[in-house]
Amino acid sequence: MTVEQNVLQQHSQKHQQTLLNQLREVTGTTDIQLLQQALQVSNGDVAEAVAFLTEKNSKVPQQDETTYYQTSQVASDRYISVGSQADTNVIDLTGDDKDDLQRAIALSLEESSRAFRETGITDEEQAISRVLEASIAENKASLKRTHTEVWSDSPNPHDRKRIDSCPVGLKNVGNTCWFSAVIQSLFNLLEFQRLVLNYSPPARVLDLPRNQKEHRNLPFMQELRNLFSLMVGSKRKYVDPSRAVEILKDAFKSSESQQQDVSEFTHKLLDWLEDAFQMKAEEDSVGEKPKNPMVELFYGRFLAVGVLEGKKFENTEMFGQYPLQVNGFKDLHECLEAAMVEGEIESLHSAENSARSGQEHWFTELPPVLTFELSRFEFNQALGRPEKIHNKLEFPSMLYMDRYMDRNREITRIKREEIRRLKEHLTVLQQRLERYLSYGSGPKRFPLADVLQYAMEFASSKPVCTSPVEDIDTSAPPGGTTGQQLPPPRQVQLKNPRPQQQRVPVHKPFTQSRLPPDLPMHPAPRHITEEELRVLEGCLHRWRSEVENDTRDLQGSITRIHRTIELMYSDKSMMQVPYRLHAVLVHEGQANAGHYWAYIYDPHQRCWMKYNDISVTKSSWEELVRDSFGGYRNASAYCLMYINDKKPFLIEEEFDKETGQILSGMDKLPPDLKQYVKEDNEQFDKEIEEWDAMQARKAQQEKLALAAAAASAAPSSTSTSTSSPQPMSIESSPPDNSAQQDPEYLEQPSPTGDFKHLQEDTERAISRAAAEQEDRSPEVLLNAAIKLEYARLLQFAQEDTPPELDYRLHHVIVYFIQNEAPKKILERTLLTQFADRNLAFDERCKSIMQVARAKLDLIKPEEVNMDEYEMWHQDYRNFRETTVLMVTGLELFQKSNYVEALMYLIYSYQYNRELLLKGLYRGHDEELLGYHRRECLLKLNEQAAAMFESGEEREVSTGLGIMNELVVPCIPLLLAQEAEKDLLAVEDMRNRWCSYLGQEMEANLQEKLTDFLPKLLDCSTEIKSFHDPPKLPSYSTLELCERFGRIMAAVGRAPGEGR
Repeated sequence: MTVEQNVLQQHSQKHQQTLLNQLREVTGTTDIQLLQQALQVSNGDVAEAVAFLTEKNSKVPQQDETTYYQTSQVASDRYISVGSQADTNVIDLTGDDKDDLQRAIALSLEESSRAFRETGITDEEQAISRVLEASIAENKASLKRTHTEVWSDSPNPHDRKRIDSCPVGLKNVGNTCWFSAVIQSLFNLLEFQRLVLNYSPPARVLDLPRNQKEHRNLPFMQELRNLFSLMVGSKRKYVDPSRAVEILKDAFKSSESQQQDVSEFTHKLLDWLEDAFQMKAEEDSVGEKPKNPMVELFYGRFLAVGVLEGKKFENTEMFGQYPLQVNGFKDLHECLEAAMVEGEIESLHSAENSARSGQEHWFTELPPVLTFELSRFEFNQALGRPEKIHNKLEFPSMLYMDRYMDRNREITRIKREEIRRLKEHLTVLQQRLERYLSYGSGPKRFPLADVLQYAMEFASSKPVCTSPVEDIDTSAPPGGTTGQQLPPPRQVQLKNPRPQQQRVPVHKPFTQSRLPPDLPMHPAPRHITEEELRVLEGCLHRWRSEVENDTRDLQGSITRIHRTIELMYSDKSMMQVPYRLHAVLVHEGQANAGHYWAYIYDPHQRCWMKYNDISVTKSSWEELVRDSFGGYRNASAYCLMYINDKKPFLIEEEFDKETGQILSGMDKLPPDLKQYVKEDNEQFDKEIEEWDAMQARKAQQEKLALAAAAASAAPSSTSTSTSSPQPMSIESSPPDNSAQQDPEYLEQPSPTGDFKHLQEDTERAISRAAAEQEDRSPEVLLNAAIKLEYARLLQFAQEDTPPELDYRLHHVIVYFIQNEAPKKILERTLLTQFADRNLAFDERCKSIMQVARAKLDLIKPEEVNMDEYEMWHQDYRNFRETTVLMVTGLELFQKSNYVEALMYLIYSYQYNRELLLKGLYRGHDEELLGYHRRECLLKLNEQAAAMFESGEEREVSTGLGIMNELVVPCIPLLLAQEAEKDLLAVEDMRNRWCSYLGQEMEANLQEKLTDFLPKLLDCSTEIKSFHDPPKLPSYSTLELCERFGRIMAAVGRAPGEGR
């Protein structure tokens, strides 16, 4: 094939693809084969193809006219409203007349063709022109309105002043939020920003542009430079982009208004920039092929590999923004997988050359800036109008493109086939699980385990030998009453009641608060023997257990398959092409109206920023997810911009070549733009000066007016002041401080929660103080007792004790002293101890308690920070809880009860680690807890492995259950800290199970081992959720100290040579 034939073939294919896209947009039909059939029948005539597709579709039921023409009235310029203007010269397409529809299509195509022949401007460009004119017209009309608009400028220039180096917003000049979102995303690509700012037009066209493209692109390029320079160095909080929008509008000829398609605008914007840079590149390159920076930045290439009617083909194509369908997919990878494979592709890999058609796309070259268009609008043929797709679509902050690269074609095909097989298996498992969870043959279905449980409850209910209707009085009138036959309750109190037949009381649901005691709560079998009940209960129990086990196994298998699919591309060889999310463009609203904004990542502040017209605020990934994924409300992403994470120049600041300093602000601008920004800033400074001068004059005038008013009112005020009573001073009745105290807090137990232990210590201190100072007042005795108690506890805190004796458990003050708690915290805690009402066993203790409570009342909030006080006591409660967990876990470990011990040791280690982050003496020996946590996991691993080696079905299931439910979820905890001994323990556990791979075993064991190993070998440090923390037993201080001493003496410290 010659070069000319190849070019012609490529041109023909592109032309056919263009026609297919037009048909898809006009008719909403997504079936490629049907579209191709329509083109073949019509011989490439779009009008006939549309007519063919229209006749193919079923007749649409006529929509209610008022609903169809109803449009929402939006009061804000931030919403783009479409169809608000009516055109009298239109063809009525609401009826059933197909001739009108075909005539309208033909007229539209003829008009478009004529316009293109006359002006050289495409329909796409005209569409953009129409919305730009509408935007400018709306902006001009808004100047004539009397009421305040959403984006009207504040008269106070200080409100419009930029704060430090905050990002600059863009003013909405009339339905131009789409412009702001796109421009801000591009501006924050610093490489793109530099290219625009440093652009200089070709010298040969400075005098007179030679063609229409130059006439359109070069002025726009200059206005874009001006706009970017203001966004860099302006003193304003936001700037006005009207001049750039005016240039765009003036570039086209149009008189109609139409909704703006933002993706089309972005397409054309990049086209215009490409043309502008191409002219410059051609001028700068002499004898070399010109390099266009816009092409190198935004355009890539892919290889289309396919089969057409049994013949294989390969074509290389260039792409800019890559379109992706949203409907029917849950995340970005699913969209990409679907976009990369079109039609039936089995024939691409098979040896047979079948007649099937299809193609695959493989990227051969990715651009530094990779942009995805998310197609969130589709044409609803039933309603005859476009609709927005609000489905949820997740996308990652880091996207690895390796699986779509041509160089990874073979390995990706293998993995895709494996995923396909897994998904088929997954479908079968989900269908089986559904039979367990929705059991029954009728319209209402229930989980089978619940059905068996209900049957068991029915069989076990107390038998009732009578019919459920025999004990109801049929003579009772309606309404639930029994007429005159039942005496009122008061008649029961008669001294000599006549004997009467005993009746079963009737339950009245609206007049009786509870069921009669002898009426069964549930239906029950009338006749059942003990033997029947025993057999039935045994069967139901066994069946329910079997069903629960089957359900659990199915759910576990489904979870494992999901995990395997998720990790299919997680090996390092498939993570070599990282793309980081740079910007997300969001649309909120419906297909015919809405608002646009952008989330853009700031790598220097390491946070997401929200660019919403004039408002630029800090945001978060959580807010971005809520607004961008969709499914939550009417907001969702329509464009994703990723950048190559291995090319930092895209977002790096420029450095001064002489000083090496980062260029910022005005230093980034070339001389001509510096002057432009300087003049704009001077104009803004002048506006501020004029405003300040005007405000100063107003203030002076108001001051003079007040002085004149005061002078005229002085005589009358003097006369009235002598006779009128003075208002009561606020300070004359000070508030009662006691009313501000919380009496309920004083009634609460002491923070240690050990009444008897504290009471004995307190009474002992009071007795010692009384022995030394018998004749002193209660206040002196209180002070002496507190000093004695503090001295005792201080001695405990300073003692060097063995591991089995920890005075911190004896008293909270010891814990506070060792951790250097503030003096005010210590004083209030001791005072609270002596203010305990349980001390009032004699008059002396009672008087001391009253003095202590009075002192507590006198403590002002500013003297003791109650939040800090509560924080210290909460830390001590956490310390005691950690101790209980540790003691219980170590006791179980000593008894070789490793299954129960594990959770106590896991949680005690985690809680203890959190305490130690605050201070060395906040918790217990971390090495000791780490050793026993590690040993417990190793022991469980040994037990599980021994059970697996036995080969018995029950033992194998129990062993794998221990690994899956206990050991595997805890492995990330060992990996997270990267301690050498923990890592060695994990390696030992993995090696034990991997050693089985080379051994002969039964097929069912091999299958279970293959199923289990990926979970054990998962290197993720993500903490998996496991059981809730164990319930803590309640120990007194004395009992806790004794148990702590015993277990610490038994286990000692962790051996140095052990794990």
